[in-house]
Amino acid sequence: MIGIIVALLSVLLPLAHLALSKVPRTRARVVRLLLLYALVLDVGVIGLPLGFVPHVFFPDQTARSIGWPPGSPFQFEVGFHDGAWGLLGFLCIWIGGSFWLATGLGWSFFMIGATYGHVMQTVRTHDYAPYNFLTIFSDGFIAFWLLLLLYLRHRWDANDHDGK
Repeated sequence: MIGIIVALLSVLLPLAHLALSKVPRTRARVVRLLLLYALVLDVGVIGLPLGFVPHVFFPDQTARSIGWPPGSPFQFEVGFHDGAWGLLGFLCIWIGGSFWLATGLGWSFFMIGATYGHVMQTVRTHDYAPYNFLTIFSDGFIAFWLLLLLYLRHRWDANDHDGK
C-alpha cells in the first residue's frame, strides 16, 4: 500500500521539480531527474525505511501483513537485503554514472523476482494480504520504471548532454 504511494511520488515529485525549475528541460535532464528520484525513492526509501526497518525490527507484524506465518529467521535476512539496496539508492544522490546503472539494474532484478513471488502467492494460496497482493503493482511498476529510465538515459545521454 505505502509502496504504491512511494512509486507514485517517484513520478510526481520530479515532474513538480521540473515544473518549478528555471533550468531548460532537455530530454537528458528530464530523464536524469526522473531516474534520480526513482533511485532515491523506489530503491532508497522502499529499501531502507520500508524494507529494512519492518523486517528487522518488527518481523512478526511484517510477516502477518504479508500473509506469512510469524517467526521466520528469514525476515532478518530479507531486511538486511532491503537495507543494503536502500543504502545504495540513497548514495545515488552523491554518486552518479555507472553506480546508477548498477543500482537500478540490481534493484529491478530483485523487484521482478519479488513481483513474481507475490503473484505466485496470490494465485497458489489466495494470499490477498495487503503487503502481498498490493506489492505486485508497486514492485512491478518500480522494476519497469527503473529499466525504462535506465534505457532512456543510456539512449539519450550520449546525444543530449546538459551536465545538470
